[in-house]
Amino acid sequence: MAHRTAAAALVSCAALLAVTGCSSGFDSDEKTQQDSSSKQNLKILIASSGDAETKAVQDAVAAYEKASGNKVTVDVAKDINQQLAQSFAGHKPPDAFYVNSDQFANYAKGGSLYAYGDKVSDADDFNEGLRQSFTYDGKLTCLPKDVSTLALAINTDLWKKAGLTDKDYPTSWAELKKVADKLTGKGTTGLVVGAEYARLGVFLKEAGGWITDPDQSKMTADSSENVEALTYVKSLLKSGSLKYAAQVDTGWGGEALGKGKAAMTIEGSWLTGAMKTDYPDTGYTAVPLPAGPGGKGTLAFSQCWGVAAESTHQSAAVDLVKYLTSAKQQLVNADAFGVLPSRTSAQTELAKKDPSAKVWLDANAYAQGPVTVAGFDKVLGQFNTDLAALASTEPKTVLGNLQRNGEQALTKAKDN
Repeated sequence: MAHRTAAAALVSCAALLAVTGCSSGFDSDEKTQQDSSSKQNLKILIASSGDAETKAVQDAVAAYEKASGNKVTVDVAKDINQQLAQSFAGHKPPDAFYVNSDQFANYAKGGSLYAYGDKVSDADDFNEGLRQSFTYDGKLTCLPKDVSTLALAINTDLWKKAGLTDKDYPTSWAELKKVADKLTGKGTTGLVVGAEYARLGVFLKEAGGWITDPDQSKMTADSSENVEALTYVKSLLKSGSLKYAAQVDTGWGGEALGKGKAAMTIEGSWLTGAMKTDYPDTGYTAVPLPAGPGGKGTLAFSQCWGVAAESTHQSAAVDLVKYLTSAKQQLVNADAFGVLPSRTSAQTELAKKDPSAKVWLDANAYAQGPVTVAGFDKVLGQFNTDLAALASTEPKTVLGNLQRNGEQALTKAKDN
């Protein structure tokens, strides 16, 4: 599920060839001979969050085929990072594909992506922060397909049974701890989240910290703000009012919420589609994440539509991506599986159409984007491993490891 877990690390040198720049054998300056026929056959690869997203893409592609005369084969990846890396290394990539933000710089640096941003006349309609996330060497390389932020989702039945009302929605860390304690017991945990920085990172932001400085040139992991954040998280883990999803035999926070094993979780707007499909009888509401010592904080997630540098259908692939990222299609996707539009015009339209999306839309104003430095995905993978053991580890140790590993990655990225 594309958004629900941190991206898996690549496990073989062969898979890394094309994405790390360690000699893929393809010169990105070479011109791939292009298919100029009027009707072309395209292949796209997606990493779906579930049946609702898969169907939305398939329906959009069918409409595009009818309008364009082109044929498009949609493949759903089991592990998109690994499958893309292998296809790049074998010089047989799909024409268009989802690109995770944590892999974008790797692919761009390795010469695997065709930078088509200058072919999009209305690119300015896409959220500026998202455009920056998918810009490499000053070029908008691929269009962000959507965006999701994180909010606090609450099981309303469990909330009411605990004697809580909407006046008790937590707006501070102290209030979050209070309600999490009250909601814990009888097989339910107050707060259940994924054991990863893509969820727990909100506490770093709310404490006034983050992993790097704004331009991603310097590590800021071992700050007092970040120590305060992880110390707070550890206190909830130790008390039992916070558990990781795996500790309650679930795959992610949404499953824990839907099954009543969690009274609260921290999840993104994709939760709406999942709850509608998988847990239609579970009542829930989403509210802004409580502020910390440093103020409000949330994280923003996105993927972009990459086009392969070795595709022989680049023009048709870009045409398809324009269709799939139109304001109309983004609003269809928002309704189908909960993601927010990456176009500002569509975000405005969605706010009018669906008031329940407001909590996630408003969070864009203070959301922290991902770290998009080449090679940094391995650093974050180790950070996730350390966070999983936070209950028995000192926060300073976890952050010290992150600081050292991150500094090495930044230095390597600059040298290369």
